[in-house]
Amino acid sequence: MLACVLGVLIVSVIGALVKFIMMLAMISSLSGKPVTAVEANSFLTIDLSHITGDRAANSLMQTFNSDRTVGLIPAINAIREAATDNNIKGILIKESNGATISWASMEELRNAIEAFRQSGKPVVSYATSYSQHGYYLATSADLISLHPSGMLDFRGMGGEVMYYKDLLDQLGIEMQLIRPESCAYKSAGEVYSLSHMSDANREQIRAYISSIWCSVTKAIAKSRHIEADELNKIADDLSGYLADDACAHHLVDTLCFEEDVRNMLKENYGGEHLLPIEDYAENFQTSNQTIKQSSNQIAVIYAEGNVMDGSAKGFNEGVYGDDIVKALREAMNDEKVKAIVLRINSPGGAATASESMTHAVIAAKAKKPVIVSMGDLAASAGYEMSCMADVIVAQPMTITGSIGVFGTIPNVQKLLNQKLGLHTDTVATNRNANGLTILRPLSPTAMAMMTRNVEDFYKVFVGRVAEGRHMTYDEVHKIARGRVWTGADAIKIGLVDTLGGLDLALSIAAEKAGITDYTVKDFPQEKDTWTQLIEFFNGSSEEDLNLFAKIRLANKWKAASKTMRTISRMENNLRYISTAEGLQARLPFLLVGE
Repeated sequence: MLACVLGVLIVSVIGALVKFIMMLAMISSLSGKPVTAVEANSFLTIDLSHITGDRAANSLMQTFNSDRTVGLIPAINAIREAATDNNIKGILIKESNGATISWASMEELRNAIEAFRQSGKPVVSYATSYSQHGYYLATSADLISLHPSGMLDFRGMGGEVMYYKDLLDQLGIEMQLIRPESCAYKSAGEVYSLSHMSDANREQIRAYISSIWCSVTKAIAKSRHIEADELNKIADDLSGYLADDACAHHLVDTLCFEEDVRNMLKENYGGEHLLPIEDYAENFQTSNQTIKQSSNQIAVIYAEGNVMDGSAKGFNEGVYGDDIVKALREAMNDEKVKAIVLRINSPGGAATASESMTHAVIAAKAKKPVIVSMGDLAASAGYEMSCMADVIVAQPMTITGSIGVFGTIPNVQKLLNQKLGLHTDTVATNRNANGLTILRPLSPTAMAMMTRNVEDFYKVFVGRVAEGRHMTYDEVHKIARGRVWTGADAIKIGLVDTLGGLDLALSIAAEKAGITDYTVKDFPQEKDTWTQLIEFFNGSSEEDLNLFAKIRLANKWKAASKTMRTISRMENNLRYISTAEGLQARLPFLLVGE
């Protein structure tokens, strides 16, 4: 017994000591980072695998990651600064391990690079192999180069959906899908109840990928002086896939090695040094960007990820209802804040959190202008948050709409009875005391109640959009029903007001507030180092700590090229899907940058 007690004490002491040492190491890495020196004759280097999400990962997450990253918005701000920085001679775009951001974000980055070129400074692109949307960005450059043995993935856009019904049938699991009768386009639950794509889902997927591809080919055609029809022929025949063919079809300008590109930058443009954009961006207060010096502020509230109830802790990422409501309230009550820009990059999620945040948007709008800037996604619950704003700004390739709701409840009775030989029996005080359970089919009364629930929420959702967009209920219902739209199509049907990025949203916010000089203040603000550390060590869940171990292992052995933020997002998405409860207003898929 004494040995056991001593063993427990020793393990506890060692564990506490390890945590203390880790904490000291983190504090050391988080504090006092010096400003990066910008040497004369530098080329700003944009590695697409290092740009992740709208905002950079918080300082605690950056500490765990061997590859440093930068958010899209800080990167764009850095590109803007570089245009007038005499030490920056130009920009080098690199794609080595693929790109981690999706089409609309790539479009916003591409627009920033095209604006940079107006300064007269050169932009050069190089890749060992180009992904399709990495090549889309590369076409904003003056010169596109490719490794002689590389490839250019140019083949058009497609969509694949995996269906689980037959597997679930074999396991003896029935997924009970509950959605409004009119919401045929709200297809998220169909992957469990069908074995193939429904006509409505096929229609909407074909429409939005065609819209995105049209925007992509139009931009490439303009930059490369190749007709869109010819680009589509190249994609159909895969005749630009291999390096020699890509050069022959003028998709790229030259085939060379990275060393050749560096020598060319030095000889042709005097580019002596390469400066990573993630380092350069830290030299500017991109989280508090100043447009001239002013005491006026515009709050930018970032809502990125799955919509969930509660507040974020530990490694948790997403749009947490309590956090966004708090940020809106703080911005609304801050006298220095003259307008609010709500930056949304979300596929949707919990209906309750969505309602809470929408209510907060309505309250904020009553006191000061609220402008929405849509990123890659602002759909379902993400669109509900948007619809009550004064103005909605989206990129042409933004995925939005999906106005609808659904619920799924599994029935595992067959699995238990016929596959595992398990049976349940019940007693109850009331007829439906056991009516809402996964152990047997929903009772008729329970199914009727759940159906009424989704129908009622759909009516509320459509009503909110009708009020916010100044349309009739029938007009909204016609374009709702869970259907997904691109920004380019959404503007035609009244779901979006204008096309552009965060810069345009800020300009509109300033105009609505009647100000010309302002400072940008980001929300939710990053927690201080001590709070992050306390939450990590004391508030993190077992899953978070396991994630930390995986990240450290991956970084140590270089077993994976994914950054920590990518791994974190994947696990958060899987965890969210497996634990989501209540009504869900979200997209029927997860978009990834491929």
